[in-house]
Amino acid sequence: MVFPVVGGTQDTGYEIENSLRFNEDDSAYLNKTFGSEGSKRTMTFSFWIKRGEFGDERYFLYSAGADANNRDAIATMDESLDIIFQRNDTTYYRLRTNRLFRDPSAWYHIVVAIDTTDGTSSNRIKLYVNGVQESSFATSDYPTQNLDLYFNDDIAQTIGRYSQSDSNHWDGHIADFYFIDGTQYAASDFGKTDDNGVWIPKKFTGTFGSNGYFLEFQQTGTSANASGKGADTSGNDNHWDDNGMTAEDITTDTPTNNFATWNPLYKASNVTLSNGNCKAAIAGSGQSRSVMSTIAVASGKWYWEIKYTTDVEAGFVSAITTDFNVYGSSLSNNGSSDNVGYISGGNKYINGSASSYGNGWDDGDIVGVALNIDDDEVVFYKNGTAQNSGTAISKTFSGFYYASAQHTSSSGTSNFEVNFGNPTFSISSGNADGNGYGNFEYAPPSGFYALCTKNLAEYG
Repeated sequence: MVFPVVGGTQDTGYEIENSLRFNEDDSAYLNKTFGSEGSKRTMTFSFWIKRGEFGDERYFLYSAGADANNRDAIATMDESLDIIFQRNDTTYYRLRTNRLFRDPSAWYHIVVAIDTTDGTSSNRIKLYVNGVQESSFATSDYPTQNLDLYFNDDIAQTIGRYSQSDSNHWDGHIADFYFIDGTQYAASDFGKTDDNGVWIPKKFTGTFGSNGYFLEFQQTGTSANASGKGADTSGNDNHWDDNGMTAEDITTDTPTNNFATWNPLYKASNVTLSNGNCKAAIAGSGQSRSVMSTIAVASGKWYWEIKYTTDVEAGFVSAITTDFNVYGSSLSNNGSSDNVGYISGGNKYINGSASSYGNGWDDGDIVGVALNIDDDEVVFYKNGTAQNSGTAISKTFSGFYYASAQHTSSSGTSNFEVNFGNPTFSISSGNADGNGYGNFEYAPPSGFYALCTKNLAEYG
């Protein structure tokens, strides 16, 4: 069970406004080849990541190499973090953490600070996570002194996949990506601990070096220039090319305002997630056909949208209590489950009991959910039109509730793209909530808010 997020406070001294979402299924990545090499022995990486679905395949965050047998990488190996220097297919220098990073709702701050000239081997690579230097490693083979790295060489560099082939793609979000050429900085140069003991970002004030860059992901263009997704805002104009990405992959889901997604740790085994856990493909198999959100709420008024992207008439969109057995129950017919939902045929379900409600929905339709826990009611929308003439469904809410989707048939597959304000699908109109957060196809009802941490801190 993943514990629900119920709110918190935010430090407003430094805000990260955007992140870049990488979808493994789209083979998404950034790439660049520097015109000349920089320092190949001293450098610092600093970036924030929010992981997508977990799996056995290695996902590369950053990679560079002369060939398949000579390469450097910062990667996630299933649930651990890895730093890899490979030479001639026989020599590996590697750090692999004992600590596992398996929270899909969390933003992690990663700093890799390198100085291979240092006489002390453990000082040649310093790995920090959320401000704390990692000291426990499953593998700790530090590089030899004065080893030259590929990370700052004039060869292909990639963010989001293996540099030597179109494989091992990252799935998730990345924000505030710094590379510092020629200096080994500490995590405290990029972040700080706030009054609540939470590690938060801060503005970097050091020097970048000639090949240094800062990717803030503020633009949606497709070229390696100041208007592109990989625009460098350090002043060095070390811009990156993007591949397999759309304008929707620039999102406002960031470490300073964390949005809900689907939860890879709270889903049935026949649910496949992608695109930073915002897309769900749910296949018919027994009764295990559900996926839940990473954030649950016990109070407040909340709005989200789900785009149904297949033509199988077996979709179910709902709010569901935390005690629901996602692995063995059907939302739409389990009377013991505390839920309220709207099925693609047009009926509503309250605790598994069906009755007529509104119009059916199908391929390409967007279902909006306005969940009012404070007043014990919910309204479902089809393409911006409130169903049942806008008359709310009365439902007594008690405890925490997740957003949920389900494929109700034992055959076929339903695909759902969820938008908690961080859409994967094209938005034609662009509507934020009353606080200015999120991007929705249809305007949230007055007083309803996106499921993100800034709103939770105020209303959750």
